Order: sequence, then C-alpha cells, then structure tokens
Amino acid sequence: MPPIQKLTVQLVQQGVWDMPLESMPLASGYLKAMILDDSSLADRVSVSIANFRGKVTHGEMARELLAKELPDVLAFSVLGWNVRAFGALAATYKQLRPDGWVVFGGTHVSNQADRVFREYPDVDVVVNGEGEITFRELVRARADGRSRTGLADIEGISYRSEEGTTTTTADRPRIDDLDLIPSPFLTGAIELLDEEGKFRYDVALIETNRGCPYKCAFCYWGGAVGQRVRAFSRERLRAEMELFAGLGVHTLVACDANFGMLPIDQEFVDDLIDIRERFGYPRAFETSWAKNKSKVFFEIVRRMKEAGLRSSFTLALQTLSTDALDTMNRRNMKVNAWRDLVEWLGKEGLDCYAELIWGAPGETVQSFLDGYDELAEHVSRIAVYPIMLLPNTDYSENKELHGIVSLRGDHDDFEYVLAHRTMSFHDNARMQRFLFWARVMAENAVLRHCWLPLRVLAGWRQSRVLDSLADWADTTSCPQAAPLREAAARAHGGGAPAYANAIGYLFTDPAGREALRTWWAEAVSPALPEAHRPFLDEVFRYDLLTQPVCPANGTGRPPGGDTDFPDPQELPGGDLYVRRNVPLDYDVPTLLAAMRAGGHVHPKPGPVELDVFYRTGALNAVLSTNHEEIMHFMGEEQPAARRTVAAVATG
Repeated sequence: MPPIQKLTVQLVQQGVWDMPLESMPLASGYLKAMILDDSSLADRVSVSIANFRGKVTHGEMARELLAKELPDVLAFSVLGWNVRAFGALAATYKQLRPDGWVVFGGTHVSNQADRVFREYPDVDVVVNGEGEITFRELVRARADGRSRTGLADIEGISYRSEEGTTTTTADRPRIDDLDLIPSPFLTGAIELLDEEGKFRYDVALIETNRGCPYKCAFCYWGGAVGQRVRAFSRERLRAEMELFAGLGVHTLVACDANFGMLPIDQEFVDDLIDIRERFGYPRAFETSWAKNKSKVFFEIVRRMKEAGLRSSFTLALQTLSTDALDTMNRRNMKVNAWRDLVEWLGKEGLDCYAELIWGAPGETVQSFLDGYDELAEHVSRIAVYPIMLLPNTDYSENKELHGIVSLRGDHDDFEYVLAHRTMSFHDNARMQRFLFWARVMAENAVLRHCWLPLRVLAGWRQSRVLDSLADWADTTSCPQAAPLREAAARAHGGGAPAYANAIGYLFTDPAGREALRTWWAEAVSPALPEAHRPFLDEVFRYDLLTQPVCPANGTGRPPGGDTDFPDPQELPGGDLYVRRNVPLDYDVPTLLAAMRAGGHVHPKPGPVELDVFYRTGALNAVLSTNHEEIMHFMGEEQPAARRTVAAVATG
C-alpha cells in the first residue's frame, strides 16, 4: 500500500448523559495533540474530534461522521455505555470504506481483543493500555502505507493477522514523563469555546497524575491499578489552570484516582488558589480524593477552606461489611477509619459525601442496610451504586470463586451482578428498588436537610424514609407519582436514563415537587411525633425551598409559575436568582446548625425571614445527575441578609 499524501484521522467520543452542555473530550484531545506535535506527521495528517452527547442516535452519529469525506482512520474512545454504538458505526464505515482502519481504545476494550473482534468484526486494532504513543505509531504506520495486518513492531496493540487470528504485541511501558504528552488545551487540540465565545463544556477536566497504588477487586482505573503514580509538571498544570481561569470556568475536575496523596498535590492547590485570587475563577474544585487521608490532605482542605474554594470531599468506603472488604482487597485500607475524618470535616463546615457499592461478594442485605444507616448518621449524602463486573478486574476474572451470576445491561455493555453466594436474586431485586430511591433522593440531594431531624426527633433512620417513599410511590393513586414509579421500574440493569429522568422530574417539573409534598403529607407527617411535627414539616418545606432553580425551556425563569423569582441579578458572586423575604415559622437554618453540632435542640416556633440565593445554570448538572455539581447550585441563605422578624419588631 503506497503512503497517503494527506491522512485524515477522525476521533470519536460519546458521553453517557444527554446534557445541554458537552462533556470535554479529554482522551481524544490527548491523541490529537500527540499527533500534531510530531514533526513527521503534522504536515501529513489532518485530525478532527467528534464529541457526541449521550442520547445521540446511531443514525445521527453516522450522518455526522460518514456523510462527508470518509476518514482514513476512524478511532473510538470506548466505554461500556458506547461500545455497541461504536461497533455499529464501525460496521457502516467499513461498508463505505473497506480499506479504512477502525481503532478501538479505552478501558472497556483494553486487553479484551478476542471478545472485541468476535463481537465487532469490523474493528481492525485494539489499543491496550495508555494510548497516546501507541496511537501515534499506528497513525504513522497508516500514513506510511503499511498493511493493517503487519503491525507486529508496535507495542501495546492487538490486531487481526492475515489468517484472521488475534495477534497481541508486547506491552508498552507506561509513560514515565507525562509532559511528553502535549497539553490538549494549551495546543488548541480541544476546542474550548462555542459559537458565542463561551466555554462550551459543563466542567473543565484535567489530569494532574496517572496511576493508583491499590488493587481493589472491582476497579480498573485507567488500566493503572497497582501502579506507581506519575505526575504532570507543576508548570504545565499551572498554565492550563490559568487558561481555564481566563475563560471563566467555574468548576475544575481533576480526573485522578487519589488526589491529595502526594506533596505535589498541595502545590497544585496552592497554584489553584493563587489563580482564583487573581482571576476570580475557578470557584470549585472536584476530584476523587485519596483513599488514605494524610497530612497533605488535611493541609489541602485547610487551605481550600480559607480561600473559599468549594469542593465535595469523598469517603470512598464502598462497604462497611468486613466480609465484603475482604473480597474487595480493601480490608486494611486506612479509609475504613472514617469517623474521625467525618467529624473533622463537619466541624470545619465542609461538604462531605460517601460512596457505597451494593452487591459485593460477602455483602448481605442486612449488612448493607446496617452500614448505610450507620454511615447516614454522619454523612447524609451517600452515593450508592450496584456492583458491576468491569473488564480486567479481579471480580470479573474470578466469577466462579464467588459464585457470581451476572447479566449484560440492556442499554450498555456492563455486566451487572444478579446473585452470588451471599446475595440471592430476591435480595438483589429488593435492594435495586432501595438503590433507586437512595440515588435519587439522597445522593443527588433532592432532600438534604430533613434526614438529621427525622432521625433525632422522630427516630426515622434514613433507610426508613427511603422505603416510605418507595412504598408510597408503588401504591399511591397520586397522578404526579406515576413518572417516578415508571422510572423506578426502568432503573434495573443499566437504567442510567431512568435515574436522570426521575432527578430531572423532581428538580425541574412542578408536578415532581407536588409528588413529594403529597408523599410527605400522606405517609410521613401523620406518623411523626405530634410535638415535633410542625418543625419537621417546616424543615421539609425548607428542603424544597433550597433546591436548585432550573428554568423552564431555557426561558431564564423558573418552572411552575414561581412568580416571586425575579430575573437573574448581577451580584458580586455572579448571576444569581434571589428569593427575598421568605417567611419561615421556625429558624430552621440555626436549629439545623445546632443539631449538626451535636446540641440538644428543642425546636420552638420563632418566625424569620430569609433571602435565599441560587446560582444560575443548574440544568446541566441536574440532567447529568452530577451530584457533586448539583451541590454548587443549592439555594444558600446569606447570613447578612437574614432578619429575625421578632427582633425587627421590637427594635
């Protein structure tokens, strides 16, 4: 095959959620930057990125990718939610361009070539491990006119031999000096602005390091589990942050496995704070925090608090069951000593949430619910996920050892665990219902204030509240509950859209809020102690009051005829919605703060008026069910704007 004069490369990504804003195509940006930085390729190769939202159909993607000049190389960043779509697109592409190359890369297909080639016969090459250098060599081979069956000298790939069998080359060593990968932001490889000159993505993604020293049985983080952590340089990261700050990016997300573990992480935060002080942005920083909290972590948290830089601090516990911790290979991790950390974060007034996984071998229904409620006494916002078997993980490779029975998802390619030696099919079905309501109501903070007073004053554990809502939704004739009941029924077996539909309904549709009011009035309030019922009813009203404001149909105004909301106002904190002079029968914020501090509270009526402020632009976070981002849009009472009615009346 003769060399190609001008090679065309099309990179393809697709996010899992359907959102008004795109998810940043970081993986494709790395690949594009790597190719264009190579002097032997830059003049011979044209590279473009197609970045699709979650609900885009196969046909819509095919029209964008294939209705113009067909690329010489079509490369997909593959994950469990898009592999089927990308396999279909590969088949269509090969009908139109039989001599073209289809390349699959990503954690879902890495080291899985036999299955990939069997199920998607139009794929030519699978990239195993880190892809930047490997993909550059593949593009060079294609530009030089080499055959796709003669790639034995390229490390880190699997391809079809001339006989049709799978050939896998030697593993490629991981990249020690990450700065060898050009920045996709500083080089312009990723387009950052939309047609109106605004930052086009929901958040800015950045990597400060790669690698994870742990070997959790359920995880394959970037294909780098059990690996030494390697970092990008401080100078490069600072330049990237300054670029984002200049574009007014609100939230920066570090795609690291254990941020806050290394001294260089403290340097990163120092730079971030300095940049925020100079530019006013970013205003929030999210990441996957280090599992074992060190002095570095506590110093980072202290500095972020002093600077007013917001974040959600994660307790990646996954389970409180000692038997399940054993099978997870997490028994001896310091993260399990979590209570002191939660207490410290609470005293500092910092937002903290925890992660749990339901259905790990060794877990039972009782152990999970006991752990959930124990954790909820300290952290009300708990992210709960069903166990899935990801490729290349210990659980996936040892199914028989644990007696695991699994099923591929309806809308994705993940393996969902249905049963094992300590979990029956019946157990799992029961808990899938619980997980739906836990994820919707607690993880995504549809309710966030009422959990504590319900437990302290009424003796309702968090799981009881969630079961109450589930039972009511299953049996009520209330028409506003029907969308929730339907979403819960669709949530089993890979029902990510069902969760998004329920959360969107409760946050954006007045009928969703009316469903919650009806549930509370019919199933909760009558069962509360009479002495505390008025206060608990008011806390519930305060919960609904402080939910994010999501305008209807992009009008800029809230849904449901909430005429007491003005248009967004330009205030020192940015464009905000303001609800002024809101009357409450109890001083709910003060009483809740006293309860969180461990005080013995006996609520007495005391009317107050509040001004509540809401950041605009919540819809994207809500529709993506990004619970860390949702928290940045919650209504906040400003202490300076607060007035006690009785005090004003008496002078």
